[in-house]
Amino acid sequence: MKIAILGSGFIARFYADTLAGQRRKDTLHVVYSRTEANADKFAGDYDVPHFFTDMAEAVNHPEIDVVIIALANHLHLAAIEACAKARKHVLCTKPLGRTGEEAKLMVELVEKAGIMGGYLEDLCYTPKFLKSLESVKNNSIGRVLWAKSREAHPGPHSDWFWDKEKSGGGAIIDLGCHCIEIARNFIGKGVKPVEVMCWAATQVHPIAAEDHAIGLVKYANGAIGQFEVSWCFRGGMDLRDEVMGTEGTIWLNSFLRTGFEMFSTGKGTGYVAEKAESNSGWLFPVGDEVHELGYSHMFTDMFEAIENHREPSETFYDGYVVNCLIDAAYKSAASGTWEPVNLPVWRGTEAEAHSISYHNYDEHHYLIKEEILPDGNISRILKDKATGIVSKISIVTSEV
Repeated sequence: MKIAILGSGFIARFYADTLAGQRRKDTLHVVYSRTEANADKFAGDYDVPHFFTDMAEAVNHPEIDVVIIALANHLHLAAIEACAKARKHVLCTKPLGRTGEEAKLMVELVEKAGIMGGYLEDLCYTPKFLKSLESVKNNSIGRVLWAKSREAHPGPHSDWFWDKEKSGGGAIIDLGCHCIEIARNFIGKGVKPVEVMCWAATQVHPIAAEDHAIGLVKYANGAIGQFEVSWCFRGGMDLRDEVMGTEGTIWLNSFLRTGFEMFSTGKGTGYVAEKAESNSGWLFPVGDEVHELGYSHMFTDMFEAIENHREPSETFYDGYVVNCLIDAAYKSAASGTWEPVNLPVWRGTEAEAHSISYHNYDEHHYLIKEEILPDGNISRILKDKATGIVSKISIVTSEV
């Protein structure tokens, strides 16, 4: 598959590094950048035969099969319009849009053009995430009650991130888009998100947008998604997820503390890891960064989806739902109350709250909890079905 990449900066280079070691049959054929020197350098670094400073020329190159958008948020819509006009499949970096309304227009553009719109949400493709999601789908932890995702680091690399008009917001739209979609996957994409409660503040940086936020998303089946995002965290990039179910729990640490630790006096000049603040002291390098961050699995899914005429795991519609949730988060942060999620286009179910089934201990009692005590005996907390009285019984299992 021959690829055009729009953008030559930080994320474009992550994508290019991934594609270079990808399926061994996909090639970067065109690069576009608004700056000729940047386009030329990128083309030289990655052996890309054609570079352009005109987006339409790049997208309409006759040999291109798919376009990857690695541009600033405010440029996504124009790029997707160009791809739709050229009838070229398009893969767009996160977040899809700056608002739900903008993202909805992008969904309509690709669907009307009959092309695939793939949402490049890399953190929903990390090896740990994919394994965890498989466990959840296999019912290993029962019904998911709560899914929490955290991303925090010292702040993004490019100036446009810090410009609210260009980015659409601050840490919520930059990092919350990851966390919200991670929780959606664990809870179930077909389960409708109904309300959002969010706190956000600008605690450190002289910007108009928020640099720290915490939010809760309430789903129609009673589950709760939680996101914690910050541009104020010092010490690198912290990516962690937790999932709690009726029958088990999952904890993930995807970055920062991954089992690779190194001490250095700082004399070297090598790259450590994304968002690393120093090259001295105790460091946390990542063995294969593009793989651990999900890029490898992500592009494999996207290209195979195009070849097999199916939808990828993350679509433009998913990006649209995420943008609508972010809209509600910003409204809640301003109002200080739960805000409804406005989803004009909903393609999931309209399921109501999940009915709770309790564990029966016997004909007359529910089992609330069973625990092995320090003396080896078993304690059982029961509730009488008729009277509601809670009582405790002890089962002697060893000689005292």
